[in-house]
Amino acid sequence: MDKQDRIYVAGHRGMVGAAICRRLKADGYQNILTCTRQELDLTNQADVNAFYAEARPDHVFLAAARVGGIHANNTYPAEFIGNNLMIQTNVIDGAYRHGVKKLLFLGSSCIYPKHAPQPIPEDSLLTLPLEPTNQWYAVAKIAGLKLCQAYRRQYGFNAISVMPTNLYGPEDNFHPENAHVLPALMLKVHKAKIEHQPNITAWGTGSPLREFLHVDDMVDGLMFLMQNYDEEEIINIGVGQEISIRDLVDLMREVVGYEGEVIWDTSKPDGTPRKKLATDRMSKLGWNSSMGFREGLEHTYAWYKENFEHARAS
Repeated sequence: MDKQDRIYVAGHRGMVGAAICRRLKADGYQNILTCTRQELDLTNQADVNAFYAEARPDHVFLAAARVGGIHANNTYPAEFIGNNLMIQTNVIDGAYRHGVKKLLFLGSSCIYPKHAPQPIPEDSLLTLPLEPTNQWYAVAKIAGLKLCQAYRRQYGFNAISVMPTNLYGPEDNFHPENAHVLPALMLKVHKAKIEHQPNITAWGTGSPLREFLHVDDMVDGLMFLMQNYDEEEIINIGVGQEISIRDLVDLMREVVGYEGEVIWDTSKPDGTPRKKLATDRMSKLGWNSSMGFREGLEHTYAWYKENFEHARAS
């Protein structure tokens, strides 16, 4: 990408899209194109094509998607698969038809089988059944990356697909009911601190292992790939390290400054024992995560405190 290129970030209000925009601005890119949902309905093919015809972007970051937790996936399966299929198809097809030089499609580690080998290699895709609770979203994401591959094979369109591990950072979802484990835990520990609660309750035994990548670190990897990767194969992006939920709770307490006790409710489920991405392919290209986990948590907590009311209501 050149600094004069017109770069469209689809999904700029989400955690990833916002981080991409921050990085592009910091790197001196002047022509960053964004549209709100009110300005552009990505599920409407005619509207998307009209946008491409007028805006003429050179590069596209496709980070727009309908997202949600287990409850949302189970309650609105048609919307999760249907909306995401339409968004991806319209943005990818429109990019090809209007001369976009390169498109980066952001996938999700949920595309991999529920019982994939650990760490999860890219070639485990479609080898075993998916996790049933988020299969609607996963199937849509798989279709998106396959669409990128198909347009490359048939039309020579330069589209790449990236599968990140669990992300966290500024603009994350801190909703008390819908947040993922890390922002939900940050919210809980912060609330316990300011309300002087003597203890907090955590689910399960704390033994499951999880991998977390700060969104700004991940965007550094995306920028690297936009400059250095032009292949059909999907590529994982992660940190290559794991932390147990129990150690995560202890570290979160240190970062937040909460000295209360932790009560582990072992009647609640632990979830998947382990979920780590294999990052060999990315490492061989020459990129590795550089942000330490504690540094990332401190950075995220600082943002959270500055934006507490907004984050809590998001």
